[in-house]
Amino acid sequence: MLPQYKTAQVASRNAVEARILLSVPHMGGTEKQYVREAFDSNWLSTVGPHISAFEKEFEIRLGLPAVALSSGTAAIHLGLRLLGVGPDDEVFCPTLTFTATANPVRYLGAEPVFLDSEYETWNVDPEILSMAFHDCARRKRLPRAVIVVHVFGQCAEMESIIRLCNRYEVPVLEDAAEALGAMYRGRPAGTFGDVGAFSFNGNKIITTTGGGMLVSPHRDWADKARFWATQARDAGISYQHSELGYNYRISNVLAGIGRGQLEILDERVRQRRAIAFRYAEAFADVPGISLMPQAPEGLHTNWLSCFLIDVANFGCTCDELIRSLDAANIESRPVWKPMHLQPLYSGCRRYGGEVAEDLSRRGICLPSSSSLTLSDQLYVINQVRKCAGAAPIVDCGEKAMYA
Repeated sequence: MLPQYKTAQVASRNAVEARILLSVPHMGGTEKQYVREAFDSNWLSTVGPHISAFEKEFEIRLGLPAVALSSGTAAIHLGLRLLGVGPDDEVFCPTLTFTATANPVRYLGAEPVFLDSEYETWNVDPEILSMAFHDCARRKRLPRAVIVVHVFGQCAEMESIIRLCNRYEVPVLEDAAEALGAMYRGRPAGTFGDVGAFSFNGNKIITTTGGGMLVSPHRDWADKARFWATQARDAGISYQHSELGYNYRISNVLAGIGRGQLEILDERVRQRRAIAFRYAEAFADVPGISLMPQAPEGLHTNWLSCFLIDVANFGCTCDELIRSLDAANIESRPVWKPMHLQPLYSGCRRYGGEVAEDLSRRGICLPSSSSLTLSDQLYVINQVRKCAGAAPIVDCGEKAMYA
C-alpha cells in the first residue's frame, strides 16, 4: 500500500508552467543510438536492417511472426483483408472504441455491426456477441470477421469470445493498439486471434512517433501482409504488380526508435500502472469516482488512467470536470464516444449500446504519461479533489505500486 495521505492547503501550480498532457512519448535512451545508425548507414527509407530487427524482436516478445507497418490502422486494414473481408460483408466490431477500429472495414467495402460492452472489462460483452451470432445465424448471414478491441490497455474476455467465434467458424482480429504489454491468462494481448494489430502512435505506451505492427500465427499470412504493404510488387527486377498493394511499411529510422522503445516496455507498463494506482489511492476518500476495473484474468497496462464519475456523489459531471481541469492547464479526455453515436456510422446495425453510452458519458481519462512527475500528478489529483469539494493532499507517495 502507498503511504496514507495528509490533507493540507497546497500551493497552486504556477500558471505559466507547461500544460500537463494526457499521454506523451517517453524515450529510454538507446533510441538515439539506433537512429544514428540509420543515418550513418544512410538507410532512411522503408527498407533497412532496423525494420527486420524490430520485427524479429517483436516476434520474440509475442511469439508470433510480425510485420512492421506505418500505423496501427494499416495493420487492421491488412488484417481484415487477410481474413477475406470484402464488399457487402459484415464485420462485428465493439462500439466503444476509436474510429480507426471501424474505418478499415469500410476501406474494404464492408459494413461494421456494433456490439455493446460489459462493465467488468469495458470491452465487448460475450453475451452480446452470443446474441449477435445467434441472430445472424437465424438470418443465415454470419459476419465475415469479428474485431475484438482491448480498450485502454485491458484485455477482453478472450476465452469466451474465442470459443464463440470457433463455434460459428468466424475468424478474429484483435485490435491491441492500446494494449501492448497487456496479458490475459498468461498470454500477451494480440496473440489469441488469427491476426493482431498494434499501434506505436505518439500517445501509446511505447512509440515510434507513428507506426504499427501486424502479427499472425500464420507465417504465410504475415509474408502476404508484408508483400501488400510494399505496393504488392511482384518478384523480379521489373516493376510488375499483379495485386493491389499499399505504401504501408515503416521506415528504417522509425523502426530504430521502436527497437529502443521495445527494450523498456515492461518498465513503461509498471510506470503506467503505478500512476493509475496512485490516482485510485488518492481518490479513495472521494465519493463518486472509481478507477476502471482491473479484470482478474490478466494484466491491465492502464495505458490511460480511466475513471468513472457518479455525478450524484461526486458533485459534478464528467464534462464539467474536464472543463475545470482544462482551465487549470491539465489535458483530460472523455472515454471514447461509441461508434453507433457517430454521424459516420449512424445507419449501422448494432446490438445493445447502453453500457457503452454510459461509460462514455461518465468516463474520464486523466494524464497518464509514464514520465508524469509526482509533483505534476499531485497537482492533477488536487484539482480533481477540488472539483469534488475534497481537501487537497500534500503528497501522492514516493514509491510506485507495481501490483
